[in-house]
Amino acid sequence: MIGFYNYTVILTYIGFACGSVGIYFAANGQTNMALLMLLLAGLCDMFDGKIAKTKTDRTEAEKRFGIQIDSLSDMVCFGILPPAIAFSCGMCAPLQIVVYTCYSLGALIRLAYFNVTEEERQQKTSERRKVYEGLPVTSSALIVPLLFGFRHDLGDAFSVVATVIYAVVAVAFITRFTLQKPGMRKMLLFILVGALELALILFKYYQATH
Repeated sequence: MIGFYNYTVILTYIGFACGSVGIYFAANGQTNMALLMLLLAGLCDMFDGKIAKTKTDRTEAEKRFGIQIDSLSDMVCFGILPPAIAFSCGMCAPLQIVVYTCYSLGALIRLAYFNVTEEERQQKTSERRKVYEGLPVTSSALIVPLLFGFRHDLGDAFSVVATVIYAVVAVAFITRFTLQKPGMRKMLLFILVGALELALILFKYYQATH
């Protein structure tokens, strides 16, 4: 079979599967399950790069393949799934469709730009990347579940708030600013935040159904 199937890419494949399943849930109006898949995809993305770097004898083809599939997976999980989640809640006004399209386009541009610059960087140095340029698309794995955790509290205002946040995030994807790449402590903090967001979503769902 074409492609690579060693342990360095398995977590990326799992993350992609989570994103795909999340889109199916969103298409069926199962918003909470879609949010869960988004969180799981984010968890996979946090560690797939670190796992890949443990294999010191990767060929250049394997490295380039890893860059490509990571970005392609990110496009599905964090560029398409978040708008699908919003759409699943009935937020489908023409203006909102435009915002979702800009969101996905911003993610696409950022990921393609990252692929180009990362390949150039790896040709010049073997040092690990220390900063991100623009808002990472993977940040939606924390932003979107947090937003939807309060959708019942915001009531009728949620649609407006969510649309504005999606628009701001879309712009942030392609805005030229730098963010420090998180270390292990921050990654563990992000996992804790994700767990708290999941608990919040489940709690709000319980309140809404009882």
